[in-house]
Amino acid sequence: SAQNPTRPGFQTNEFADAQLQEIVKRLRERANVYKEKLNDPVISSPEGSPTASPKKPPPPPKEEKKDEKKEEKKEEAEAKPEEDHYCDMLCCKFKKPPVKKYMEYIKLPDTIDSYTDRRYVAWLMLVTIAYNWNCWFIPLRYVFPYQTPSNTIYWFVIDVMCDICYLCDLIIFQPRVRFIRGGDIISDRVETKKFYHSSVKFRLDVLSVFPFDILYFFFGFNPALRANRMLKHNTFFEFNDRLEAIMEKAYIYRVIRTTGYLLFILHINACLYYWASDYEGIGSTRWVYDGEGNMYLRCYYWAVRSLITIGGLAEPQTLFEIVFQLLNYFMGVFVFSSLIGQMRDVIGAATAGQNYFRSCVDNTVSYMNTYSIPKLVQNRVRTWYEYTWDSQGMLDESELLEQMPTKMQLAVAIDVNFAIVNKVDLFKASSFTGECGIPYRNLGCDTQMIYDMLLRLKSIVYLPGDFVCKKGEIGREMYIIKQGEVQVLGGPDGTKVLVTLRAGAVFGEISLLAAGGGNRRTANVVAHGFANLFILDKKTLNEILVNYPDSEKLLMKKAKVLLKQKGKPPPGPPPQQPRGLAGFFGQKQETPKLFKAMLGGKGKDGLAKLLQLKRQQETQVKTQKTEENKSKEKKQANKKTSKKEAQAETETKPKEEEKKPVEPPASSAPPAQKEKPNADAKPAVMQRTTSKGSLIISMTPSPRAGEGEILKVEIKEKEKK
Repeated sequence: SAQNPTRPGFQTNEFADAQLQEIVKRLRERANVYKEKLNDPVISSPEGSPTASPKKPPPPPKEEKKDEKKEEKKEEAEAKPEEDHYCDMLCCKFKKPPVKKYMEYIKLPDTIDSYTDRRYVAWLMLVTIAYNWNCWFIPLRYVFPYQTPSNTIYWFVIDVMCDICYLCDLIIFQPRVRFIRGGDIISDRVETKKFYHSSVKFRLDVLSVFPFDILYFFFGFNPALRANRMLKHNTFFEFNDRLEAIMEKAYIYRVIRTTGYLLFILHINACLYYWASDYEGIGSTRWVYDGEGNMYLRCYYWAVRSLITIGGLAEPQTLFEIVFQLLNYFMGVFVFSSLIGQMRDVIGAATAGQNYFRSCVDNTVSYMNTYSIPKLVQNRVRTWYEYTWDSQGMLDESELLEQMPTKMQLAVAIDVNFAIVNKVDLFKASSFTGECGIPYRNLGCDTQMIYDMLLRLKSIVYLPGDFVCKKGEIGREMYIIKQGEVQVLGGPDGTKVLVTLRAGAVFGEISLLAAGGGNRRTANVVAHGFANLFILDKKTLNEILVNYPDSEKLLMKKAKVLLKQKGKPPPGPPPQQPRGLAGFFGQKQETPKLFKAMLGGKGKDGLAKLLQLKRQQETQVKTQKTEENKSKEKKQANKKTSKKEAQAETETKPKEEEKKPVEPPASSAPPAQKEKPNADAKPAVMQRTTSKGSLIISMTPSPRAGEGEILKVEIKEKEKK
């Protein structure tokens, strides 16, 4: 239609023509898609279809239906075993999960994240147990005669189990552990395997599982041939690091681990003492072990007294004994002092926060004592410190978050505070009605703006009875209750509890966007018990809204709507419907506003009152005129007497001046129309009567901007002929 010109006298509908062109375009696109599907069978279905052999002809439609039925039956047969797995035991029949689910759960992934995978930590614990078995019992079995031909088989079985753990860790787990290269996390199975094989840890692991046990056939069942099993120390230290990372109170494990180090060193020292006694001869001197009692406990007791340098031991006799004792003393001083220092560091790190809290409290108390702060205030300060520390474990949460990057701070703030902030009416999505009665749908503020606001929230703890805000003060903050309760007080004396707000409630949000420096608080808000509140001030919100102009406009609009909603009176009871015949008539229409203004309100007020005030003014003017006339007559009489006295005294003056007429003084009273009514005079009660005056109603603009026009009503009395 666009190419062919229209015939003269033939009219076309542009809208219908455009719709037809759009339909033709869509039909052509659909035809092209179907052509591509016919040419390429892969596109015709999302599932992969088997390629047809070129030799065999395509099956007829009946065979296709049969194949489809067979495939459906196979699918149903495969689905049934997964759904129905029952176990018959005695008279009970219960459902059990299939084995495939167990296998899928046990199946290891291609690569393992050593920092977050708990299964890997559990495996490391199993390998650590095997490593500790070798470290503790290989020296014990080599020195003490605890391994005998009668119990060799038991020792051998446990050794084989430990070797299996070592081999599984070497072949299955360690080649799957991810690593970091150039800031990237490498999760490729081939790359992780190459990285492990090129590391020193792989060489030590291979040496730790090297089968020196074959030499048992030549040298007998000697535990010293398994000493290479103690080379797998990297796995032991890796387990310590991973376990401390996932524990809530890692210092407890550090104390246990340090104590284990001390016990292991004493164990090695006891084994060395028994070896030295055996070398010198059991019971040969007073210094060596005499062969009485439990050999291990006796030697361990000697190792403790010697390594900790308690004293009270027998003096060494031979040169070997003297050298051995000296080396033992030197090693004991060094090792024991280092372990004691490590234990002090562990305990100090565990109680570092508590020590910081106590130092802050002590410094604050000393400051208050220096300046003679009242005891009541001091007790409140101590209560605030104690509650803040007990509730959140620190005095200022922002100090902990400042050490982390901004992204991590945001992630923590979202998990902790987003659910609370999202309850605020100003920020969440809502529907409201505008000024013209048109409903609006608000999709909420920008999510990124709310995220920025979460990082600016400040947490403050209020004690019982503390005023969160007072009536009459300028509101510049919004409060979100995180924990506790607050009470809104009102009434004549300000002690009546109007409402109690609990955790999750928000108040003061309108103050953030109110113009003219903020609106004033209308009631007192007091903390009922301990209350933890989030505070967002107006200055902080304005700094955030600079970067989000659309959200600023939306917030201003919602603030106006919320102000109107909160300013409306509470809904009263529904109006009663008229009974009887009154229900057939409509409700009485409201009096127009202009007529109300002219009448002035209710009853006998309004126009009658204006006439009454006008008559009062006339009576006051008449009384004033009579008084003025009386005062004039008195003044004229006084002047006549004064003139006679002046003529007697001044006879030299010419008679022309004496015969000169005396002008009456001008009346100082203003005209009756300009006379102001006496405000103190109480208006008399008058009956409604007819008046002989004219009513003048006029509208004049107000001298002040923004006040509109002023209605003026004047009553002008008709002139008497």
